[in-house]
Amino acid sequence: MDLQDTPAEAAFRRGLRDWLGKVLPDLPPPPDPLDWPGRRAYDTAWQRRLYDAGYAGVHWPREVGGQGATPAEYLIFLEETERAGAPYVGANFVGLLHAGPTIAAEGTPEQRRRWLPGILSGAEVWCQGFSEPGAGSDLAALRTRAVRDGDDYVVSGSKLWTSHAEVADWCELLVRTDPAAPKHRGISWLVLPMDAPGVTVRPLRTLMGTAEFAELFLDGVRVPVANRVGAENDGWRVTMVTLSFERGTAFAGEVVACRRALVELAGLARRNGAWEDDPGLRRSLGLLAARFGALWRLVQWNVSEAQGGGVPGPGASVFKLCFSEARQELYDLAAAVLGSGALVLADGQGDDWTAQRLQGLSYTIAAGTSQIQRNIVAQRVLGLPKPGRA
Repeated sequence: MDLQDTPAEAAFRRGLRDWLGKVLPDLPPPPDPLDWPGRRAYDTAWQRRLYDAGYAGVHWPREVGGQGATPAEYLIFLEETERAGAPYVGANFVGLLHAGPTIAAEGTPEQRRRWLPGILSGAEVWCQGFSEPGAGSDLAALRTRAVRDGDDYVVSGSKLWTSHAEVADWCELLVRTDPAAPKHRGISWLVLPMDAPGVTVRPLRTLMGTAEFAELFLDGVRVPVANRVGAENDGWRVTMVTLSFERGTAFAGEVVACRRALVELAGLARRNGAWEDDPGLRRSLGLLAARFGALWRLVQWNVSEAQGGGVPGPGASVFKLCFSEARQELYDLAAAVLGSGALVLADGQGDDWTAQRLQGLSYTIAAGTSQIQRNIVAQRVLGLPKPGRA
């Protein structure tokens, strides 16, 4: 296997690297982490720069507004933007990494024309309304109801952990449209306008003190039937498409970030003496380097599967399971290297490492818990029977 850049890929890399070198020095400083309106403005302004330069949705098919880049070029984009310290997708990660790819794969031509340009240009921000207070990890047990009334659905219920709801324009929303059907077969996937009457957002404060999640309350909210992606009661299948993107390709940039962090951690261990004093630490660093290298190969596989409007397969759960646990191990190892500095959550050496460690506690829960991922791998990848069945 030849893993070197082709001449075309090398030219793409040089062009992107040159462009990043010109625009990044002109960026304003990022806003306070607690200032979500400011963070939305900062993140969407960066997305607009990418859009104007031809780098927004670089790997999306041209027919849905992307650049039609090859999987290799998309991976180069991730590598170079992370290496240069470019802003992450931030407040619009749901639109760019979940809802947009789902609409590109499952939406009608009219839906693609309506929503994809706003996602790619940063003009519109999305949130995710999947989880519910009473459903836990059993997403299909959701109870938010949508009753058909002419050309609208009338939606009532509540959602939990609604990412970026307080600054979003649209919400990818799961609702129950047939309460008499088996729980996986009575669900529909809707696009909810967040400014509709009857929508209430209540921010939730996280362990880090930020409020990127919210409770979402829906009281008789009217959503046009035209905002349904896929057929009525076929929402569970559409949701599996969304989750395949969320688990298979949405974390791709974070793998690059973790590989870079691992190199920085090894350098920190050399400077503070931990490298020489603890052979177990060296073995752990080497093992994590191998694991993140393997995860990067899985990213390449998943990105290739998603090329041209495709959808990552159930192997996306293998990636999500392994990545979320490896990331937690990386920052646990950082705590061992930092020692008492790992207790510091303020400006200083321990700041970023400590913040990332605390944030990483959610990774084995978000996008489906590790237990759920193991069930998916067991049943859909390995073909094992469900518990209690012969």
